[in-house]
Amino acid sequence: MRVGLLTEGGYPYASGESSVWCDRLVRGLVQHEFHVYALAGAAPWGVRAVQLPPQVRQVRTAPSLTLGDGGRALPRRARRRFVDHFAQVASAICIPGPDGAAAFADGLYGLAEVASEHGPLGADLRSEHAVRILESACRAPGAHRALHGATVLDHLAVADALERRLRPLSLDWYGDGALGSVDLCHAVSGGAAAVPGLLAKRFCGVPLLVTEYGVQLRAHYLHQVDHAARPARSGRGSAPSAARAGSRQSSTRGAYAGGQPTVRRAPLSTPVRAVLAAYQRRLATEVYTQATIITPGNNHARRWQEKCGADRAKLRTVHPGLAADPFAAVGEAEHGGDPYTLVWVGRIDPGKDLIALLHAFAEVRKGEPLARLRLFAPPADGSAAAAYLAHCKALAAQLFPDEAADAHTVGDNPVSFEELGGPEAPEPADAYAAGGVVVLSSVVEGFPHTLVEAMLCGRATVSTDTGAVVEVIGGTGLVVPPRNPRALADACLDLIRDPARATRLGAAARARALELFTADQNIAAFRSLYLEVISRAPVDRDAVDAAGEPRPFGHPAEAWVPVEWRGPEAAVRTESTAGNCGPGPFAPVTAKEART
Repeated sequence: MRVGLLTEGGYPYASGESSVWCDRLVRGLVQHEFHVYALAGAAPWGVRAVQLPPQVRQVRTAPSLTLGDGGRALPRRARRRFVDHFAQVASAICIPGPDGAAAFADGLYGLAEVASEHGPLGADLRSEHAVRILESACRAPGAHRALHGATVLDHLAVADALERRLRPLSLDWYGDGALGSVDLCHAVSGGAAAVPGLLAKRFCGVPLLVTEYGVQLRAHYLHQVDHAARPARSGRGSAPSAARAGSRQSSTRGAYAGGQPTVRRAPLSTPVRAVLAAYQRRLATEVYTQATIITPGNNHARRWQEKCGADRAKLRTVHPGLAADPFAAVGEAEHGGDPYTLVWVGRIDPGKDLIALLHAFAEVRKGEPLARLRLFAPPADGSAAAAYLAHCKALAAQLFPDEAADAHTVGDNPVSFEELGGPEAPEPADAYAAGGVVVLSSVVEGFPHTLVEAMLCGRATVSTDTGAVVEVIGGTGLVVPPRNPRALADACLDLIRDPARATRLGAAARARALELFTADQNIAAFRSLYLEVISRAPVDRDAVDAAGEPRPFGHPAEAWVPVEWRGPEAAVRTESTAGNCGPGPFAPVTAKEART
């Protein structure tokens, strides 16, 4: 089948966990054709971080959240339609209530129809008409009370942010030879990436599958809280900067605004944050309503989706898989690592709560003077992470001063900060091999990939109860409350003092990880889900001739055979079309087309 893979800010232009997962999925499902539609953020044009396999037949890219032509103002009649539909969207996001979901959907699809007929809506979404509509919606009876004090600058910021978020409505992805001709749209995240899938289903009947390993609404809330806590940069409080501040989008690491890397700007005001959060909630509800199947990565994400209106009958939990081979040597080794060494692996971030970990290790040292703590992390990303790392190192030096045995020896600190990829740990598996117990001390966590890696290495784990940790561990490790250094220290001491128990837990953890969290399991799940979606919501396209009359035998039997199995003699192309939905899903293509 033809699969339209909808991505945002990642595959195939950026590296990272999301891009690696997409590449593994595409390479694992070789029997399908993939057509990638990427909302690329500020990715360098023409430069792909991933070498595409042959089953990826085309890549179409749109800078929906950064650069783009605002377009010309609409004609008068079209402007009237735009005003009506935008008023529906604005009212739905400003006035809470169950009735707003239908109005939001009608307005969203109405704007898409106007864009398909008259071009991009950027100029009108930033126009005075849009600002006045937003102002009226904020002052309407029943509007959220946080919007009552909105100022003109707030309305400008909201208009700017909504224009960027609604930019996928103006793309040319919904006609012949594009999403209208695929059999299935697979959005690899919610939010903006799912908008093209909504339009493909609305106008061409293409079923939509949505995968969320990190719920976009939750990420939006966390991003807004973090952004509100940041101090404003001096000299950046002008009106244009305040308007541009509303354009920031939390989707992947390294978000961009205005075509440039994001910098600290004035914190968003309360009314702006309230409107953007309401938009994300309405969009999430519509995505979950229209999706044929939704695949959360864990039960934590599943609960978020259910609270946003997702039907339980549509939910299929599919854990993100990890490649098990890089950790096989460590997991199958007889030596289980130094039992007195605790290992932490992750990125430097306040959410990882390394401060609590260091205080917990101070208690561990009181009970076991031979204990050591090794922290492995990639290089700090950004000034905030560098500052947090410096603070952690200063705390470690204060808690554990280097003590030399005599005047002629160098002191040794039991805590070491080491770089992943360095001489001590060229690969992640080398970091886990350094100790007998792996610690996770996070206060905010989604799906704990480092915990799964430790389990694949056969290591006992001590974790805080956050995100999907309990779901992943499943009784094969110790779990303690977050922000509780004493409990964390007691759990670590229990495993250090009982190496046999640590070994048993590590073996059980490896068996659980191999059963539930491997890449093969993930790919097999989506192979079945693709077939389930097509069986429940097939795309009905009848073969017709140039006059629109039905053409018998328009789809010959060989059209259902994958292209790479057919020889040049099958280079016969059908001319079937169905309105705006393009050629049939398995129409034969020429050998030249197959190569492209």
